[in-house]
Amino acid sequence: MEPNISEIADGIYRISVFVPDIAPPAGFTFNHFLVLGDEPLLFHTGLRKMFPLVSGAVSRIMPVGDLRWITFGHYEADECGAMNEWLAVAPQAQVAHGMTGCLVSLNDMSDRPPRVLANDEMIDIGGKRIRYIDTPHTPHGWDAGVVYEESTGTLLCGDLFTQLGHGPALIEGDIVGPAIAAEDLFQYSSLSPDMGATIRSLATLSPRTLALMHGPSFSGDGRAALSALADEYDRRTSDRRQAIAQATAA
Repeated sequence: MEPNISEIADGIYRISVFVPDIAPPAGFTFNHFLVLGDEPLLFHTGLRKMFPLVSGAVSRIMPVGDLRWITFGHYEADECGAMNEWLAVAPQAQVAHGMTGCLVSLNDMSDRPPRVLANDEMIDIGGKRIRYIDTPHTPHGWDAGVVYEESTGTLLCGDLFTQLGHGPALIEGDIVGPAIAAEDLFQYSSLSPDMGATIRSLATLSPRTLALMHGPSFSGDGRAALSALADEYDRRTSDRRQAIAQATAA
């Protein structure tokens, strides 16, 4: 479980911990992303019990006490379990998240008051521009959101495109097929009626890098990958509606 550190875009580091015991034999990766700037940002704190591993990896890139911003996709143990451990070692750090996440969880669970981010709000961290985007129920969680780093065109995807295995840190190949396979296995998405439209709105950003929480990061046509994923979830929600309609008619 030694973390693997890779720079996936200019000043953006992927810190990956592979756990072979989850969904064997393929295993599962937990990825955390450090965005360097005058005010460094960590996207995904990691599990509380992984804090020594992840913080040790961050210390190889920068002093952990210099961390300024902490954010994540939604309130869940692997995304923010170590939130307060990070706040304890980084005295100037502040959690930042959308209004829903702050109201329902973070105002109470964070040891310091979080900063509430409006949808599409920008934080200039000095050298990098971080945009927060609400994605409610996509792929799951009422409070879900993603972060887009504008200068590098990097979309920090949270649980979107989740896949199994322990591959390279950055690939140019297919990430949609493996994500569909993981959805078939875990059924982790909420399949809300707006899911396809929400993902398609992210595609309009035309990101050059997709930073996955579970799986390899992707370099290439992010617009096409997101559009294909949106099409898949449109198909799944349509199939569900048809199944419900048939069951009701019967």
